[in-house]
Amino acid sequence: MQKSLSTVLLGAFICIGLYLLGSQVGNSLITMRAMERTVTVKGLAELEVNADTAIWPIRFTEVDNDLNNLYLNVQSKTDKVVAFLIKQGFSSDEVSVSLPSIQDRQAQGYVDPNVRYRYAAQVTISLYTQRVELLLRIQSNLLELAKEGIAISSQDYDSRTEFIFTQLNDIKPQMVQSATENARQTAEKFAIDSASKLGKIKQASQGQFTISDRDSNTPSIKKVRVVSTLTYYLND
Repeated sequence: MQKSLSTVLLGAFICIGLYLLGSQVGNSLITMRAMERTVTVKGLAELEVNADTAIWPIRFTEVDNDLNNLYLNVQSKTDKVVAFLIKQGFSSDEVSVSLPSIQDRQAQGYVDPNVRYRYAAQVTISLYTQRVELLLRIQSNLLELAKEGIAISSQDYDSRTEFIFTQLNDIKPQMVQSATENARQTAEKFAIDSASKLGKIKQASQGQFTISDRDSNTPSIKKVRVVSTLTYYLND
């Protein structure tokens, strides 16, 4: 009986000791975390670049009441547009011609009495090139096509030239470094204002790179942007 009582007392003392030890360790961790001071800052980097690739959909519409004449006129004007691009300095590999979209306006059930022509063909000739500067120069020469009776559509959304920047990987290291430096400058200013010293980086995350037009008038000039978020330790 006495031995059993001693065993129970010993177990109780061990439990109490473990509880007190755990409580002390827990309080120490809480104290350490409370004493850990950090500051989180963001660094922005922006860079303007020129697009290195362009896609220009050249569209025109041809109408006629005779389907055979329509096809002949479409082929003739398509050849003239392609010849115009070749004359300006582009290669045939940069030009592609899609099949024309033919619309029979009398097949729609209701016929508008104001429509003079039964058939309408929409033609798209695409120029895919890395010679962006040449493309920008020749777009002002479209009057030559107008003289050939070819009215190029340029106002609708589908006819807009798409400018692309494909060399993002080449400028990523430079921009990440710039964003990090900007973030550190902000953190150092905060440390000085709070009578602290800036410590090591605790955590860092890089935001997504975004590429957008610099403005609506010059879509061939792109603005590349990235924001990095860094957390620094603050020391006394």
